[in-house]
Amino acid sequence: MEQLEFFEIPSPCIGVCQSDARGYCRGCFRNRNERFNWLEFSDAQKYDVIRLCKQRKRRRQLALLKAKKAQLLDERAKVNSSLDFGKQPAAEPSDNIDDFKLD
Repeated sequence: MEQLEFFEIPSPCIGVCQSDARGYCRGCFRNRNERFNWLEFSDAQKYDVIRLCKQRKRRRQLALLKAKKAQLLDERAKVNSSLDFGKQPAAEPSDNIDDFKLD
């Protein structure tokens, strides 16, 4: 038996209507077909689109986190390689008493 729906399923659009390189909206993560045919979709199709949008958003967030982590690791590696702790000669203590002055 089919469940009755009393409310219209709202569009996931958030008003950021720009497409990324893969053709997904940067705001709601729908593709062109999903955006243009939203009003013709059945409720089941709309729920499926919303599910797909949530997956795409999570994948995008994960990719951004991975990219940020890789960038931080690269920056740390550059800092560590520029320090080169082992290659600097150690300072030798001076035996000359004249090097020590009191003002």
